[in-house]
Amino acid sequence: MNIVFLGSPGAGKGTQAVRLAEKENFSHISTGDIFRAELKNNTPLGMKAKEYIEKGELVPDELVVNMVATRLAELESNSGCLLDGFPRNLAQAKAMEGKIPTDMAIFIHVDEDEIIKRLSSRRTCKHCGNLQSADDGAVCKKCGGEVYQRDDDKEEVIMNRLDVYNEQTKPLIKYYEDKGILFTVDGARNVDDVYSDIVAAIKKND
Repeated sequence: MNIVFLGSPGAGKGTQAVRLAEKENFSHISTGDIFRAELKNNTPLGMKAKEYIEKGELVPDELVVNMVATRLAELESNSGCLLDGFPRNLAQAKAMEGKIPTDMAIFIHVDEDEIIKRLSSRRTCKHCGNLQSADDGAVCKKCGGEVYQRDDDKEEVIMNRLDVYNEQTKPLIKYYEDKGILFTVDGARNVDDVYSDIVAAIKKND
């Protein structure tokens, strides 16, 4: 089963996808993680993507589709994959139709005010990439590494990211709803409750 995760930046797509991949043997494809790895290694793809990511803008469709298609060809899991952060617009969704079947789309809904609060207080570990709140201090709770605020988690960039999401990504909700494969979950609740709802929906759809 191949599942697309939808939702605004900070809705919890990555958190839920990582947990689901670990517990249910899915392969997890996160375009954000892949791009950050490319940036860290100063690859040509990373350099091309850098100017877009730091401004909170979408990386051009051609770059993203080629990257995801390459990653899909490397998959070893037979349980399917979780697409986290892809597709981000209708053009990407349609471009992937002939490359990978989408069995289900999970939309994690969180109000915009809560999103701004979450992202502006989010900190990322320089060593392991773990995400945590600024209230948790300057040391990573997972590995003890130094944490920092990513450029795309600063308030002015967050607002731009939300504008981009509303204009380009939000139409995907109707796109998958029209296909009859959309499931919506309230992402403002406890992480465990959100996860339980997602697992229940997947089992019902399997």
